[in-house]
Amino acid sequence: MFGLTALELARIQFGFTVSFHIIFPAITIGMASYLVVLEGLWLWKRDTVYRDLYLFWSKIFAVNFAMGVVSGLVMAYQFGTNWSYFSSFAGSVTGPLLAYEVLTAFFLEAGFLGVMLFGWNKVGPGLHFFSTIMVAAGTLISATWILASNSWMQTPQGFEIVNGVVVPVNWLEVVLNPSFPYRLAHMTVAAYLATALFVGASAAWHLLRGNDNDRVRTMLSMAMWMLLFSAPVQIFIGDLHGLNTLKYQPAKIAAVEGHWENKPGEPVPLTLFGWPDMKKEETLYALQVPRLGSIILTHTWSGQFPGLKEFAPEDRPNSTVVFWSFRVMVGLGVLMLVLGLWALWLRWKGHLYQSRQFLRFATLMGPTGLIALLAGWFTTEIGRQPWVVYGVMRTKDGVSNHSALAMSSTLIAFVVVYFIVFGIGTRYMLKLVAKGPEDHEPTEDEYVAGRPSRPLSAAPDQMELFVPTNRHTKG
Repeated sequence: MFGLTALELARIQFGFTVSFHIIFPAITIGMASYLVVLEGLWLWKRDTVYRDLYLFWSKIFAVNFAMGVVSGLVMAYQFGTNWSYFSSFAGSVTGPLLAYEVLTAFFLEAGFLGVMLFGWNKVGPGLHFFSTIMVAAGTLISATWILASNSWMQTPQGFEIVNGVVVPVNWLEVVLNPSFPYRLAHMTVAAYLATALFVGASAAWHLLRGNDNDRVRTMLSMAMWMLLFSAPVQIFIGDLHGLNTLKYQPAKIAAVEGHWENKPGEPVPLTLFGWPDMKKEETLYALQVPRLGSIILTHTWSGQFPGLKEFAPEDRPNSTVVFWSFRVMVGLGVLMLVLGLWALWLRWKGHLYQSRQFLRFATLMGPTGLIALLAGWFTTEIGRQPWVVYGVMRTKDGVSNHSALAMSSTLIAFVVVYFIVFGIGTRYMLKLVAKGPEDHEPTEDEYVAGRPSRPLSAAPDQMELFVPTNRHTKG
């Protein structure tokens, strides 16, 4: 297929499936925490706006959660089918970590998800709120185990190689490997940013269409506050993560910066734009800022860091790809900060909900959190190459013995099926967003502590509360 080898096709196939999958857990992580905040505010203030928003976004969360589970199962099978030698070599580390994710996180989420989604008028307020908290905690625990496994592949430690396979000797070191804290924090905040932008864009879109009410305004206000707080935090975490990567994966940093070699005694400039040419070993058309590379990456006025020429050609990541994927991530991050600051200024002026230029910008920024997340993921994973376990096992040694024809046919099948299945799911989710939150008629008691002694006596109130919010859901 297009002259690609089986190894390249296997990498593309896994990259394609993980790119689809990572979108849904990111929204799930952020949305679950958002639901906790909404329900907490409803219990505290008894303002029906928060109740209406909870019922609205919980439906979208449910659809997104389902697509995340389905897309995640495929990747688990790919470890055995396409990357069998890697699984045989490192499965004693990656296998248990993924198993812990299922045992501690997925079961936790699944156990409380039903109560969270369908127990609003069937359990007491404390139990329902506790269920929402447990689902949110489950999403964070799930991210912890997944990133522990992936981070170990980036900065492996706590193991020995015995008879040609990895044997863990210190699980604490395996889990708390050098890059894990930074990657976990970076990914979690990225999920919150993506969710804030999604919610904010939904609210801005409704306001532009004239659907101006307290629920929509609250959505926009909460999203912009979260964006204003998270964007600077993410920049700070990104700086720490960059310093950690420079220490443990210097070739990745050199590729990200398009930096080929140091000149004796001279500081490193920051290349804003350019085209790294892997064959010519130089960055063409480079637009540079003197000394800024040294300041950002060494926090000194004239510090140096390794260039790509200091690494053997077969050990260099593809600088052309990661140079630009990193800049897409950073550029969108800057726009997120701009959006948050603009919202703060308009809030101060009293025009947050009336400025159409701002609302259009907020709407366009809706998908940028997910785009930036994908760009960062590409930077991380492609920048690790040519290693599947950094410095321990090369990617070419971990792939299964499949033909290019087999990999091509399965890749085409994945593309077709994914776009159909997840395209339908995404379209349905966006239709729910377009409908907007509804104003439910108040009932005598929003929570019923247990089921009523005569269940049918509560049917009219329950139907009034739930039929409008679930008319588009299945089952």
